[in-house]
Amino acid sequence: QVQLVESGGGLGQPGGSLRLACVASGSIFVMYSMGWYRQAPGKQRELVADVMRDGVTNYADNVKGRFTISRDDAENTVYLQMNSLKPEDTGVYYCHADRYGFGPSAGAWGQGTQVTVSS
Repeated sequence: QVQLVESGGGLGQPGGSLRLACVASGSIFVMYSMGWYRQAPGKQRELVADVMRDGVTNYADNVKGRFTISRDDAENTVYLQMNSLKPEDTGVYYCHADRYGFGPSAGAWGQGTQVTVSS
């Protein structure tokens, strides 16, 4: 089973940038589609962006044009570059690894990293 460790969260300014990283270990990284999800206080966890094994990406409408997901298969790492941050981007961001296409109901999760956007 793959293990995931996120990093890069913290306090960001409105209009600023943060970059999250998720390092995978314990399995063959290239076999997994990778995603970033977030959970705001009092809300359900939602998909932010994902990247397929072939590099195809998908974004939630509310982050399109601001966030970029990428993967480095040589480093077993997936990144989320977050630009033009808004207070509503605040939440715990989770990395997800999906080998069989079952989505967030299966696969592996990281422990989460807190992102707070505030002036």
